[in-house]
Formats: sequence, C-alpha cells, structure tokens
Amino acid sequence: MHRTHPGTRTRAQAQIAVAATLLLAPLAACTSDGSPAPADAKEAESRGDDRPLTVTITPKGQQTTAGRPVEVTTTGGRLTSVTVEDGKGRTLAGTLTPDGRTWTSHRNTTPGSAYTVAVATRSKSGATGRTTTTLTTAPAEKINKVDWRPGTGTTVGIAQPVSLVFDHPVKNKAEVEKHLKITTSNDTQGSWGWMRDWSGRDRVDWRPRTYWKPGTEVTLNAELDGTDSGADGGWFVRDYTTRFTIGRHQVVKVDLDEHELTLLRNGRTVRRIPVSGGTPGGDKRSWRGTAVLMAKEGTINMNSETVGLGDAYDKMVEHSMRLTWSGMYAHAAPWNAHHFGHANRSSGCIGMSDADAAWFYEQVRPGDPFEITGKDTKGVVAPGNGFGDWNLSWEQWRDRSALRS
Repeated sequence: MHRTHPGTRTRAQAQIAVAATLLLAPLAACTSDGSPAPADAKEAESRGDDRPLTVTITPKGQQTTAGRPVEVTTTGGRLTSVTVEDGKGRTLAGTLTPDGRTWTSHRNTTPGSAYTVAVATRSKSGATGRTTTTLTTAPAEKINKVDWRPGTGTTVGIAQPVSLVFDHPVKNKAEVEKHLKITTSNDTQGSWGWMRDWSGRDRVDWRPRTYWKPGTEVTLNAELDGTDSGADGGWFVRDYTTRFTIGRHQVVKVDLDEHELTLLRNGRTVRRIPVSGGTPGGDKRSWRGTAVLMAKEGTINMNSETVGLGDAYDKMVEHSMRLTWSGMYAHAAPWNAHHFGHANRSSGCIGMSDADAAWFYEQVRPGDPFEITGKDTKGVVAPGNGFGDWNLSWEQWRDRSALRS
C-alpha cells in the first residue's frame, strides 16, 4: 500500500484546491423603467430600495472549527467579487447564487489554516464598497491518513477494486463517501462498500457491478482535505488521487476437486496446470470463492507460525502470488510434486511445479480473479481478506454503501 506516489500532491499543495476568483459583471445603470435616480435617494429609502448594505462572513474569528465552507452573504445589494485566499496565496473556488446575495466555497476549511476574505459589493443605489477580513481554524488534534490501491500508472486485472484503508476509525462514513469520486472512460457502473479490513481497520472499496471491461481508464479523486472522520478518527488534511488502466480479460479457475488450475484469456483456455490445494479436514484447507491476485511477491520466506499453523514449515518459496491477507498463495511447491493433479496436500496454498509456476507467474497480473471451487474448504473468502468483494451479490455489495438510500 502507498503513502505517497508520483502524481500525488504534497500536503501543502492539497490544503486548498486552486481555483479562479469569482468576478461578477457590475449592475446596469438606472434607466427610465421606474427605478429611482440617485437624486431620489430619500424617496427610495422610504420604499426600502436602498437599505444599508451589510456583509456577513462565516465562519469568523480565530481558531474556529474547520470542516465548513466559507459563506459570504449580503443584504441591501449584491456581491460583485469574492476572493478567499489562504496564507500561501492560494484561492478557494466558490459559487454565487443567481440573486448575487450569497457566495459559498466549494471546499471546506482545513485545520490549522488562515484565510483572508476580500469582498466587493454594489448597493441598490449603485454605491460600491469593499470589505476584507481574516479568519483562522484550529489545528487538528488527530490526523487520519489513507493507504490505497492500486497505485498510479498501473495496469491491473479485471477484478481489481479501488481500495482505501484508514489509519483511524471512520464514524462519519457517509460524509467521507461523499468526497470519494470515481471517474471511468466508459461510465462503468459501480458502488462503494464499507468493511473491516483484515488488519482490523476501517476500509472502503469501489468495485464495478461486473468485472471491468479491458482498456477502461479509471481515476479516483478522494477530496478529503478538511473532512472530519468522526469520534476518535481525526481530520483528513490532504486529498488523494490515483489513475490506472484495466488490462486484458483474464480469469484463473481453480478446481480443487479435480486438482487443476485453468488460465482463461478472453474466454479461451490458454493452459491447464495440475495443482495441489489445501489438505482436507482441518485448518490447512484452502479458501473457495473469488480471490483476487493482490501482488506478485517472487521469492519469499513462508513460516507456518505466521498463519497459526505451528511449526509445520519454514522455507523459501519461489514464484509466490498472494491471494489473501490470511496467507493463501499460488506458488511453486516442488516438495509436493507427487500430489499435483491427484490430491490436496498443501497447507492451504495452491501449489504447482517449478516450471508451471515460472510460466504462470509471467502470465498473471495483480487484479486477476481466481475463481476457486471445491467441496472441502475453509469457506468463502471474506471481503476484507484481500479483495473478496466479488463474493457478495451486487445488491449485497450496494447495501454496504453509506449513501445507499
């Protein structure tokens, strides 16, 4: 998972989104349609047409609570210009109501920031004025951060979700979800779904209704700067973004009863490989359902004590491909060669010969789905155990959105 990566803005850059100052055209001069001329000011005042112009700016003062937009309102006239600038000279974009009386920033104020608000006005009689004020927000007592997948510039398989894992609890799930935006090159239908990650932290994934279409370009804009996580979670003080592309249509089918792995590309069989899965009848069984290739980890040390299996093994393993956080991999397992294609006798992983593993390792990429079937397994891969999102129906998945009505 990533903390920073190419294309991600620094914390300072993400404090305030840069936008153009909103400028409005001046009102037209008085005409002969019955509007009062300046010489008729007393009569206009008696009719209420030239009430004293007032400007109200919220929030106001020093050390105010962050997480609110800046709002400027006026009575007795119109706003002709509003500029909200932070201490580093960057501006907040905003929108003015059609009547010219209220301007609201698009983004919330962020913790520990200072803002200068400059307002230009025109009264109903045509008089102009300017108001400038400053405000500051209190610093955050706790900051929430995000780990995310996949990384920017990557090409991933058709089952890869967008996944965000938070350092601290997220109680304001609906508010956070409002700031998460997925854009695709072909209007792919999908939804966010909340869960508990295998690490115990809060997590939210976005997956399509069905597997991605190859070639789809995907962008995540997590505009979280200035958003409150809720109790015990702290504030977000930066935005996050990632862009990636969906690769070729590739599915791995693993039949544990037949002890066979099949690589399918565009619906056609590329190769069948004899394998041996987890030993039946106990904790060494494999998981079933759809697991998603999380990472190609190469040569790694596998120690059974890390997955609760005592001292059953401790060895270096080649061509390791992670499928779950709980420790299920596909990998080379030459010590188990006499069981390939005949029996499940591994400690839960999907083992194959060195030659088959070397070839297979080069064919797959993170995000490829492994659709695993078998009678004697531990159960279905849970959403938070790697990327088990696909083991829920579309309706079940949508129900996990905090914004589902």
